[in-house]
Amino acid sequence: MSKPTQSATRRAFLGAASSGALGFAASSRSMPAEPTPREKRLPREVWIATISQDGLRAENYEQMIEAMLARMREAAAYEPDIVCLPEVFPFVNLAGGRPPIPEVAEKPIGDVCRPFAEFARRHHCYVVCPIYTVEDGFYYNAAVLIDREGKFAGEYRKMHPTVGEMEAGVSPGPLDPPVFKTDFGVIGCQICFDIEWDDGWAALRKAGAEIVFWPSAFAGGYAVNAKAWRHHYCVVSSTRKDRSKICDISGEEIAWSGRFQRWTCAPVNLEKAFLHTWPFCNRFPEVSAKYGRDIAITTFHEEEWSIIESRSPDVKVADVLKEFELDTYEEHIAKADEAQRKARARIPRRS
Repeated sequence: MSKPTQSATRRAFLGAASSGALGFAASSRSMPAEPTPREKRLPREVWIATISQDGLRAENYEQMIEAMLARMREAAAYEPDIVCLPEVFPFVNLAGGRPPIPEVAEKPIGDVCRPFAEFARRHHCYVVCPIYTVEDGFYYNAAVLIDREGKFAGEYRKMHPTVGEMEAGVSPGPLDPPVFKTDFGVIGCQICFDIEWDDGWAALRKAGAEIVFWPSAFAGGYAVNAKAWRHHYCVVSSTRKDRSKICDISGEEIAWSGRFQRWTCAPVNLEKAFLHTWPFCNRFPEVSAKYGRDIAITTFHEEEWSIIESRSPDVKVADVLKEFELDTYEEHIAKADEAQRKARARIPRRS
C-alpha cells in the first residue's frame, strides 16, 4: 500500500551506521503487507485508516455517502481501530452543487451519520465523520466521533472557518477544542483552515491528545508533518483531493494514499515518548543493554530528537524513563524555562 520514502530509508541506514557506538539506531516503518489481527497487536498499537475523496463524484449526497462507504469497506479488511473521513464530504463533488447548509445540517446521530454509525458497529471501530451540525439555530462545520458501538461519542466544531463558510451560514466553534478518550488513547480534531492557526493544535497537546485527526478540503503538504513534530503527537489527514496520510510524532509519514489507491491503513504505536537527545543520550547504551529489542530508540541526529518506543507488551515507556532519569521533551524544556526565570529574576533592573 505504501513504502518508505527514499529519504526515510537513507535516514534509517545512515542512523544505523553512525550510531553503533551508542547502541541505538534510526529506523523507518511502512505499512505491512498483511494486517495484524487485533489479538496479536501490541497493547497500544492503533490501526488507523484514512480515506481520500479524490476522484469521487456523485449526483447527490446520498450517492456520495454510498461511494464513501464503498472505500471504507475496502479498508475494513485491515480491522482498523478508527477511520477518518474528509471535511463535510457528503456535500461536495456533487453534480447539482452543494445543498444549502440548513437543509442538511443535523444533530448527531441523524440521517447523514447513521450509515457510518452502522459501519462503526459492524466493524467494531471508531469513525470520524465530518458533517454539518446544528444547535440552537447555529450551524457548524463539525467532525462527529462515532464509537465502536455506533454511538455518538462527541463533536468537534471547526474553530477557524473561512469567510466564505461564514457567509454561507457556518459559525465558528469554541476556542477550547475538546479531546475524546477512546479505548486506545486520547484523540482530538482540527479541520482544514484550522491548520493556519496554532492555538487549537497547542491546546490539544496541552489537553493530552495523542492523535489529532485533520479532515480537510486540501492536503496540507508539509504543514501536516510540521504539526506532528511540533506537538509530538500523531496527525492523520483525510482530504478531498490529493493525499491523505498518517504522520508519526516525529513528523515522518507512515502511510499515505495516492491516485492508485484512495485510502490507506497502518499501525501507530502510542507507547512512546519524545525526548531532546542531549544529555539523555548518555543513558541510551544502558537502556539498550537492559532491554535490547524490547525498546527501540530512534534518534534524529541533526535535530537532536530521540523517540523511545516500547516493542514489548511487558515494558512501559514511563517506567523506562523513570528508571534511567530521562525527561520528556516537555519536561526538559519546562525545567530550562523555570531555571531561566529564576536566573533572570536575580539580574538587577536598570532604569
